Amino acid sequence: MTILSGPDCTTMAEVRAGVDQVDRDLIALLARRFAYMDAAARIKPSRDAVRDEGRKAEVIANARTAAEAAGLPGDDVAALWDALVEASIAYEMRAFDASPSRSS
Repeated sequence: MTILSGPDCTTMAEVRAGVDQVDRDLIALLARRFAYMDAAARIKPSRDAVRDEGRKAEVIANARTAAEAAGLPGDDVAALWDALVEASIAYEMRAFDASPSRSS
């Protein structure tokens, strides 16, 4: 099935096909993002450096600004990014702890 843009969809099958494709694209982007978390866990000198509240606030603010510029609801996107950043921090903590060069 050809994936149509949202405004061009006339059936729920077309909408669902588009949403499913976007979800696959998002997963691929998340895989790229989490690869950076692996790199951060490798580069950061200490576990305490994994959580950076200033950087978290900056990332969420950037997402809100970009969302609003795209005509999306800033509060909703900020909430999504908060969850994404928290999941990324948790992932990075696990990666940091699992690194063979780290001793417990």
